[in-house]
Amino acid sequence: VQLQASGGGLAQAGDSLRLSCVASDRTFSSYGMGWFRQAPGKEREFVAVISWSGIVTNYSDSVKGRFTISRDNAKNTVYLQMNSLKPEDTAVYYCGASVGVRTTPNLYKYWGQGTLVTVSS
Repeated sequence: VQLQASGGGLAQAGDSLRLSCVASDRTFSSYGMGWFRQAPGKEREFVAVISWSGIVTNYSDSVKGRFTISRDNAKNTVYLQMNSLKPEDTAVYYCGASVGVRTTPNLYKYWGQGTLVTVSS
């Protein structure tokens, strides 16, 4: 499965952005999909994950209540709606596909190329 992330850009604190991740084929609907981020000099960290059905979601404490993950299996796409952005959300955001609902990056089978989100204060 090839994943293509998009939607990053420059935002101000308090703004919203929506990231998208499109998969290359319909096996997408069998995978749990996650969003991770990596800031300069830091390790890749978990942001959000959604089950193949969309029923189960999980978020990191740092984004809970501000970010929402969703998916449209008919469009082979997973989204990350990011509201009330903060400067500390600045990072490259990656989407990934895993078997099941996973929060650790080494359990992910496929990765997108990343999209940069920069939040200014």
